[in-house]
Amino acid sequence: MTTTTALRSFDDLDFTNTFTRTLTGDPSTEVRPRQVPGALWSPVAPTPVAGPTLVAHSWEMAELLGVDVASDPADAAAVLTGTRLPPGAEPYAMRYGGHQFGNWAGQLGDGRAIALGEIETPDGGHQTLQLKGAGRTPYSRGADGLAVLRSSVREFLCSEAMHHLGVPTTRALSLCTTGEGVVRDMFYDGNPAEEPGAIVCRVAPSFVRFGNFEILAANGETDLLRSLADHVIERDFPHLGEPSVEAYIAWYREVVARTARLMVDWQRVGFVHGVMNTDNLSVLGLTIDYGPYGWLEDYDPGWTPNTTDKHGKRYRYGHQPEVAWWNVVQLANAIYPLIGDVEPLQDAVQSYKDVFERGWRTAVTAKLGLREERPDVDGDLIDDLWTVLQLAETDMTIFFRDLADVSVADADDRTLIEPVLDAYYRPNELTDEVAGRIAGWLRRWADRVRSEGTPDAERAAAMDAVNPRYVLRNYLAQLAIDAAEQGDHSEVAELLDVLRSPYVDQPGRERYSEKRPDWARSRPGCSMLSCSS
Repeated sequence: MTTTTALRSFDDLDFTNTFTRTLTGDPSTEVRPRQVPGALWSPVAPTPVAGPTLVAHSWEMAELLGVDVASDPADAAAVLTGTRLPPGAEPYAMRYGGHQFGNWAGQLGDGRAIALGEIETPDGGHQTLQLKGAGRTPYSRGADGLAVLRSSVREFLCSEAMHHLGVPTTRALSLCTTGEGVVRDMFYDGNPAEEPGAIVCRVAPSFVRFGNFEILAANGETDLLRSLADHVIERDFPHLGEPSVEAYIAWYREVVARTARLMVDWQRVGFVHGVMNTDNLSVLGLTIDYGPYGWLEDYDPGWTPNTTDKHGKRYRYGHQPEVAWWNVVQLANAIYPLIGDVEPLQDAVQSYKDVFERGWRTAVTAKLGLREERPDVDGDLIDDLWTVLQLAETDMTIFFRDLADVSVADADDRTLIEPVLDAYYRPNELTDEVAGRIAGWLRRWADRVRSEGTPDAERAAAMDAVNPRYVLRNYLAQLAIDAAEQGDHSEVAELLDVLRSPYVDQPGRERYSEKRPDWARSRPGCSMLSCSS
């Protein structure tokens, strides 16, 4: 760890709180579940906990925020669980709605996330600190507003893992346990059990979602809709100029492009969000809300990690780009009252496909070690790759990483396929026909690589820079959770450290890049997950 920023105590943070100070809030401080018309946020204090303990923190985020987390972990835990509010904090929960599984769900809001407030960072930026699992809010809809350790470990680790993979994301500053139990029915089967409680401090310039706009449009609150759009543009899109109809259109077009590029990133690393409701898409184009997510291990475009979605599979891996497009259409519907003209919104919606397809073509070209994009030549090669990956149970991450080790010099089928054999879950069961089809694709790929004349070592280095060796495999997260639930937090720290350098081979840490073991195929937390957290 190298720190170049002078770190402040929590009491010296520069809270500016522009969201609450410039936008209309709820006049009531009642925490009971209720409808909150005419407001964008509600004041609500986190619920103090009995035994706050700092389990882990991201030193990179601490440095970005300019805050000292490590020197007084007891006080850090008190602040990062909301048990002690630092000077200047003005905690609140946001009001938003959303389409869930394609259906309008009405008012949703921050049911268990409470923002401490927004601070200025040493680099001149701004970040909002939000506590997930910090207690009831008016948007909790009868729930307790708390979170358990297993889901909190997953959110903490994946937030940072995605950042280091180069995927836009909300970040995580800390993971704390509360010293209190939380009752959850993990399988929704009528057998609730007490689990350790925990809180993650999430960090982002803004947590505004598509749903923040949808709830206002649905209730005809056009003045609030305009004030929110103005705030977002002024705070996070200042390059678009003063708010106006033209700025709203330009802003929407940029949100569409950011969303399309985010889908490219998810697809290229094999990430499956699991709950792509409109309230879970950020207007900044960040990955937000790590619930029942998963990493595509066996390449299966139809796989979803969400048990709630196992029949409809709306949020399956192969459908994510299309769902994101559907969601940006809902955002267009929500902001239409600010623009009053369908045509510019339709034009922006149409741009989604172009941005995604260009980005995806560039990403796959790089993953295959090709320097030049040649759609006329590579279209069939790439299309056939996805078929080949489904001929046998193939680990997507390992296949692309090990493809860099294939020599493109003339060789027989066995020599071509041998470097990627570790990607197959049952290599001994590859039939001659299947092995022949895989080798046939590899020969075509090798011919294409040779046509560019790139030396093997140079090509391999370029491929390793875009094809990760390490991702947060579901079973690895579960092993860290198992240990943490027994009071051993060392695996959380070790896994976080591994995920800091996902594109670099780390000697001695080979176990973090291994395929999913057989025992993890059907174990809860290692295959599919519920929303119970």
